[in-house]
Amino acid sequence: MIQLQNVEFGYDKNRKLFNGVNLQLEPGHMYGLLGRNGAGKTTLLKIMTGLLFPQSGDAFIDGEPAYKRTAQQMSDIYFLQEEIYVPHLKINQFEDAFAPFYPNFKHEQFVEYLREMEMNHMLGFIDKFSHGQKKKVMIAFALATNVPLLIMDEPTNGLDIPTKSIFRKMMAAYADEQKTVLISTHQVRDLYSLIDAVSIIDNGRMIFNAPCDVITEKLLFDRDNEITNKYKEEMEKEGKAEMVKEGKLYYTDETPRGVLQVKENVNHLDSSLDLELLFNASVLNKNEFTEMFK
Repeated sequence: MIQLQNVEFGYDKNRKLFNGVNLQLEPGHMYGLLGRNGAGKTTLLKIMTGLLFPQSGDAFIDGEPAYKRTAQQMSDIYFLQEEIYVPHLKINQFEDAFAPFYPNFKHEQFVEYLREMEMNHMLGFIDKFSHGQKKKVMIAFALATNVPLLIMDEPTNGLDIPTKSIFRKMMAAYADEQKTVLISTHQVRDLYSLIDAVSIIDNGRMIFNAPCDVITEKLLFDRDNEITNKYKEEMEKEGKAEMVKEGKLYYTDETPRGVLQVKENVNHLDSSLDLELLFNASVLNKNEFTEMFK
């Protein structure tokens, strides 16, 4: 479990990147950390993993301060960073060098992940691979560690469209009730079928952290009022039109697909979560959404 308590941090002493960030990540969930470029997502991940120290507040891994980076903590966590550095090693040499640090590492899984991403035939040195090829090897290794806490920063950057689909399938198979997965990205469409909880950060603060089912319980994602109008028609047929309520409109976007809306779900209707709409609505309604999902 990851806990951040009132974390403050800034690279410039006169300007704080974070102001009192609180966050708790529980096992059994795959979290999506969303934020604009420059919002500090990568910095936050480094604080979680003990690579950076908060100027005030605390970061914990399973109740222990993250900055300690004990052997137990490091064997339980894998942080796949966006900027990949790999030594001058071949794939089998890389495995021999680093797999022993992770007691749950499975060689058979590593081989299978490489095969799924068409990297099993690569015999050269990893540092000579293309960025996308390096990313594939590191994703395969990260998943093969089977760590309880997996953190990935922009994992789909550099992947082609077919590999992104393979990545989503692999991640879906990886998740279980004992593992905590956090994926940071600004490419929200790459996560839509994976995550079951969302954390949104903007302008130095955590707007909210909530499970997807709680989000759709409180917010309605509609297109051209289709869901709302269908509900109205059903209630009118039953002679209950007066029971239909009008929820607050938080965000609207005119697209070729129609007018997309995020509204207060006062009628308790079912809708599909749209991460892009959610993020845009959250940025425009920070205080209300923070209170709503408190």
